[in-house]
Amino acid sequence: MSRDGVLVLGEALIDLVPEPGDPGLLRAQPGGAPANVAVGLARLGTPASFAGTLGGDVFARSIEHRLTHAGVDLSLCGRSPLPTTLAVADPGPEGTAYHFHTDRTATFQLPDRTADVPRYGAVYVGGLAAVVEPAASTVAATAGTAARAGLLAVDPNVREDRTLGNGPGPDPLRELCAAAHVVKASDEDLARLWPGREPDASCRELAHGGKLVVMTRGARGSTAYTAGGAVVSVPAVPVHVVNTIGAGDAFMAGMLAWLAAGAWRLDLPADRVEAMLGHASEVAASVCAQAGTEPEPAMPVTLPR
Repeated sequence: MSRDGVLVLGEALIDLVPEPGDPGLLRAQPGGAPANVAVGLARLGTPASFAGTLGGDVFARSIEHRLTHAGVDLSLCGRSPLPTTLAVADPGPEGTAYHFHTDRTATFQLPDRTADVPRYGAVYVGGLAAVVEPAASTVAATAGTAARAGLLAVDPNVREDRTLGNGPGPDPLRELCAAAHVVKASDEDLARLWPGREPDASCRELAHGGKLVVMTRGARGSTAYTAGGAVVSVPAVPVHVVNTIGAGDAFMAGMLAWLAAGAWRLDLPADRVEAMLGHASEVAASVCAQAGTEPEPAMPVTLPR
């Protein structure tokens, strides 16, 4: 794998999504934030290796087909006879809630790939695997290696659900954000991780020390906080919204694809930050405009001169 590639560590699962017009009928749709990011990167032309674990059921075969069809490298992916984690989606006017079925599943039996970190330009972690054991320990170890010896990108993707109520809470996600070189988080994520603080203040603090921090705000656009103290905002791309599932993951894939094209430079001038946010917003909009979670592949990165 070339140094412009991304090692994506985390879960690939099945979202059970209500059919439009018939909420009693659930459609099985491959998902999981890390898997969505890996697919998005590959479709955008950035090499991506997925280091999750696939189970031994028909759902896992569907997930594998999705990843390989997009061009994701699965040579570092683990295999298990256990079933696949299910996430029952419950879309509502304020977003999509989930109920997770994680017990005794293959999804969180992550392989140890810390030795592979130096082969990649960046390592992405986030989502459920960062807080659900035994995956969480593997994520922490790999993220620590990437933070010391490479570039660590984190999207906390906070999920609140009663099935996760006995977990470690927000501490592992806060620690990952603190260790990362690149953080992408929604305003809702930030409010959940640092309650009682303005998301803007949390982003400014995270951006210290050479980091690039991006806050997404749904239809209100996105804002980047740079190491040099600059704050750059762009509006969301107008689109007729058909679906919001996977939009944040598509935004992250667009960001990482843009940074990969720029040799992972993070000390960006304001015009390049604006271009990066604009590209990521277009990628996210391409997902919102259709029923699936894969961004349009024909969206090349154009770096400002």
